[in-house]
Amino acid sequence: MQSAFFACQFELTFSILGKGIVYLGWRYILQPKVHRGRFTAEGFRFAIVASRWNDFLTSKLVDGAVDALQSLGADEGSIEVFMVPGSFELPLTAMKVAQSGKFDAVIAIGVVIRGETPHFDYVAGEAAKGVGQVGMQTGVPVMFGVVTTNTLEQAINRSGVKAGNKGYEAAMSAVEIVNLYREIGDQNEKLGSKEKAFPHVV
Repeated sequence: MQSAFFACQFELTFSILGKGIVYLGWRYILQPKVHRGRFTAEGFRFAIVASRWNDFLTSKLVDGAVDALQSLGADEGSIEVFMVPGSFELPLTAMKVAQSGKFDAVIAIGVVIRGETPHFDYVAGEAAKGVGQVGMQTGVPVMFGVVTTNTLEQAINRSGVKAGNKGYEAAMSAVEIVNLYREIGDQNEKLGSKEKAFPHVV
């Protein structure tokens, strides 16, 4: 079957049935409602958990994250920064911060650069896995703003030079996701006041 688009909601389809007979028909294209988080930090609280290791780079990532939050309406009192020794300590600290109930999102920031030993793989792998588990276990979104690179130059480029600022990007993602979660929560509250069509769906 082949198809050609003529409008945003309808599609003209045609099939070759055999012996040169062509069947033409219209097919309605579904237009599902799309939910996206807004980019406003007003009314939310954010925690930044940052590694002191490679501080000359992580400090730039933290600055980028704060700049992003401020540009989207966050005030000084809605942002707190927690410093840890290295990226390996990010997951547990992020867990404690998320469990405090004080923050709508956590932004984990660090820089891990590959060296001559397997140490890089252990630290980068555990940091990524641990940060992901924190979000799953607490329900608080935790953004992964850890730069993992093969060279120092690559890390510098991702800390506000040629390849953007990963701290800034992580903060933007945090703002977007907390707004999306708030919208989902508002919808759930509305559904809670109505009889559900599918009671088995939580």
